[in-house]
Amino acid sequence: MLAPLGRMYLWLPTEHAMAKVVSVLRQHTLDFESAEGDSLVVDVEWSVLRDIVGPLRRLLTHREAEETRVLYKPAGGALAIGDFPTVKSYAQFALVSQSTWLRDLLDARRYTSVLQPIVHAANPERIYAREALVRGAERDGSLVHAQYMFEVARGCGMLAELDRAARDSAIETMMRSGHPESLFLNLSPSAIDDPLASLEHSVEQMDRLSLPHERVVFEVVESEHAPDIVHLRGLLATYRDAGFRVALDDVGAGYSSLNRLHQLRPDFIKLDMDLVRGVDRDPYKALIARKTIEIATELGIATIAEGVETEGELAWAQTHGAAYVQGYATGRPSEPVFGQT
Repeated sequence: MLAPLGRMYLWLPTEHAMAKVVSVLRQHTLDFESAEGDSLVVDVEWSVLRDIVGPLRRLLTHREAEETRVLYKPAGGALAIGDFPTVKSYAQFALVSQSTWLRDLLDARRYTSVLQPIVHAANPERIYAREALVRGAERDGSLVHAQYMFEVARGCGMLAELDRAARDSAIETMMRSGHPESLFLNLSPSAIDDPLASLEHSVEQMDRLSLPHERVVFEVVESEHAPDIVHLRGLLATYRDAGFRVALDDVGAGYSSLNRLHQLRPDFIKLDMDLVRGVDRDPYKALIARKTIEIATELGIATIAEGVETEGELAWAQTHGAAYVQGYATGRPSEPVFGQT
């Protein structure tokens, strides 16, 4: 008999992980066989397999994905000794195989930007700025969050491309919306090898759409994991020289993030979301957050309490001197109605 289908072998670490995989296979009406131990054998075409790789990866926990082993033989057939060096963790397999999924998503422009307001703490009805957040869509229209898109991009070498696409989408969305406030754009330092080339592209788009540079704040979303401080300082200097402002994300999560203040001297800092959550009820968090706000204020850096979800957290931020607030308590991310302010 001919074997037109590829064959996937899965070795699962637990019965719970096995149940998750089986549920996805049944959802896609795929036949499978149980093999010796906690393993499955599935005959499936690659075009079908790549559509279930993502949903299955999101269903598995990080640990389950690392401990699950997978082998895909495009021509099908039984296992041979020579196959075993190509066995990967499911996490690795998903990242590599998802490169075709991400390429398809980007080429088909199945992504958009949502805008979340950043408001004045003293007057939450008054919007100071909007942060652009990228969202993707599966072929069936289901939502793909930015965190997963960037995880895939980082794993398959497409980080710079996704970063550029997200930034282009954000600028276009903000200008089409007609909102007059400042725009916060996420900046991933590890995605940028050539600061001048990357900036030149963004500047061209902003100038074409008449977005003044002083309205744009580049938010460094991974300052803790930047390649090195010299690279990051040079990157931010390039952006400042072009008239943009700079924000640091997740400040207060550790000493090194506070150390970045004197090294990078940002215009804004965002208090770490985990620090803000429940800050009104936790004296330890409250002390760290309060001191961080005091230090930043004395240095002339504007503070943004991020992840504010309750009235208690909002009241704490107002009482303890945060300049701005961002979170579900004051405004959720939403797609703008174009042409209206």
